[in-house]
Amino acid sequence: MKKLIYKIAVFVLVVGSLTSCDDKLDQVPFDEFGTENAYTSARDFENAVRGIYSTLTAGSFYGGSDAGGMLDMPDVLSDNVTLAQIGRQSRANNHNFRYEASQPAMSGMYERAYILIFRANTLLEKAAGFEGETKANFIAEAKALRALAYFDLVRFFGKIPTQSGDANGSLGVAYLTEPDPKATPARETVGFIYDQIVADLEEAAANINDTNGEGRMGKDAVNTLLSRVYLYMGKWQESVNAANRVTASVAPRADVPGIWTDENESGLLFHIPIEPPVLSNTIGVMWSQGGLNSITPEYVVSYELFQLYSNDDIRKEAYIAEGSKDGSDFNVIYKYFGRPGGTQGQVDIKILRAEEAILNKAEALFNLGQEGPARTALDLIRTNRYTTPPSGETGTALRDAIRLERRLEFAFESHRFFDIKRWGLGVDRESFGDLADGSGAPSDVLNLAAGSNKFQMPISQTAMDLNPNLIQNPGY
Repeated sequence: MKKLIYKIAVFVLVVGSLTSCDDKLDQVPFDEFGTENAYTSARDFENAVRGIYSTLTAGSFYGGSDAGGMLDMPDVLSDNVTLAQIGRQSRANNHNFRYEASQPAMSGMYERAYILIFRANTLLEKAAGFEGETKANFIAEAKALRALAYFDLVRFFGKIPTQSGDANGSLGVAYLTEPDPKATPARETVGFIYDQIVADLEEAAANINDTNGEGRMGKDAVNTLLSRVYLYMGKWQESVNAANRVTASVAPRADVPGIWTDENESGLLFHIPIEPPVLSNTIGVMWSQGGLNSITPEYVVSYELFQLYSNDDIRKEAYIAEGSKDGSDFNVIYKYFGRPGGTQGQVDIKILRAEEAILNKAEALFNLGQEGPARTALDLIRTNRYTTPPSGETGTALRDAIRLERRLEFAFESHRFFDIKRWGLGVDRESFGDLADGSGAPSDVLNLAAGSNKFQMPISQTAMDLNPNLIQNPGY
């Protein structure tokens, strides 16, 4: 095992520990503290790219953690889940919107995102002196990953462009394109950050390979992410254009349960395989621990959401399971629960799916006033989820149907809080309890008003202390 220790004065003192392996994501990355000969061959750059990807597997990023990360926090902060009283109360302060600079909600993710950015910037700087047939692809991967990290940062710590009229001119995040561990940049505006994300993704989409194999992004993944970024920006036609470049098919109804038990990869565009001993993340424990007959849930499916899934919707079977403990029954979050016969909670990390490109397109088309094509896109999802799919909506009913399908499709999958935020809505939880029939104890806090400062996470006091040029978000 090899430790790489960076002091990045902008953010935090970070210790990153990575294990070397022949062809998996956790190969030790080269960085600017390596030898002069570190970046000389195509294999060197291949290892460096894998090192960038490995950053995503940290528990506080996409690796799954009961401390909170990208896989769970967008649902913990939303109306999709209810805090279970028999659990450990993990992330309860976040769920109840009680985070402050001294107790920040996403400080681990903030650190890891900037580690990824540092690694990507290092590779891009070293690439200037390298020539080889793989150069364009690994530069594209580095830029796509850098864009993903900045996107995750700015949507948590800044406003979303469609959220309010002043969003683009408001505080975004610090932006770096050089691997300088002593840099202390000020925060750029939201509009500036989104423009840089788009520039990286457009270049990546043009130059990345159609596929780079399991655990890595290819052209479909980059274009799907680009369609989402444009959707968040309110650039509807650009979102449609990016979504139209995605060639992968939506997972058919019969395949949906198996996606989440790793029995198939239908519709997956970017996922990271969990293969012990190389990667052994048990990401499902962020939601619950134990078997279904003796389950200790941290969070359960909110009864309001549970009721929105019709009985002929295959996602109800795939995403939710009945669990019990000591005579109490729960609607357990079944995504990430585990593989058949495997370790509980140990499944692949799913980051981008083909279904998103279709739902991005449906929403963007509706906003362009193209209701017929929007409904056609929406129905592509619905015909692959219901035995008797709804259809035929127009006007506001169609908008609401698109939003509903987005919620149902991506529940517990890193979307809901951001969707509420970018639509300019508030978080409105019903007063149902944590038990399977809606009884029991509800979450302490049921509402977060639209426009609340709590939609933007506080930057940790540690990061503020290390970089005097950072400005805290209003209200903290």
